[in-house]
Amino acid sequence: MTTDPRVLVAVYASPVAAALTGIGAQLGFRTLLVEPDAELRAAATWAGPAVAELAALDGDPELAAADVVVTDHHRDDLGVHLRDALARPVRWVGVVGNPRHEGPHVAALAALGVAPADVARVHRPIGLDIGSRSPAEIAVSTLAGLLADRNGRPGGFLDR
Repeated sequence: MTTDPRVLVAVYASPVAAALTGIGAQLGFRTLLVEPDAELRAAATWAGPAVAELAALDGDPELAAADVVVTDHHRDDLGVHLRDALARPVRWVGVVGNPRHEGPHVAALAALGVAPADVARVHRPIGLDIGSRSPAEIAVSTLAGLLADRNGRPGGFLDR
């Protein structure tokens, strides 16, 4: 197991976020949920603390090790949370979504004046292509992809 710090930030309370934080904690990630809606933040149990915004990590020495995963691409404030993640020295930023459609994050970030080079830092789709459908499968796929990326590996099976 790696000795490097691992921080997993799941943005938005969702079934995918619950699976990500639960499985992520088992894999050695320090997990955090970012949910701006106080009722949603208080309503569920997450593996790790829940805060209203990513700024809660400001000053954290492990911020540069953070992998930020936005778990709902339909929220109105999607661009704001992505902009905030991109403005911090996080390791990786991604958004769940169907790879056959352009992500709504592109227009949302452009509307906020985020530079195209920063928009290009947002990974979408995320995770390994295992045909994920359920929240747990999406979490496994995403975490496997993050671990492969962190370990400098391509992920997937090696040709025999």
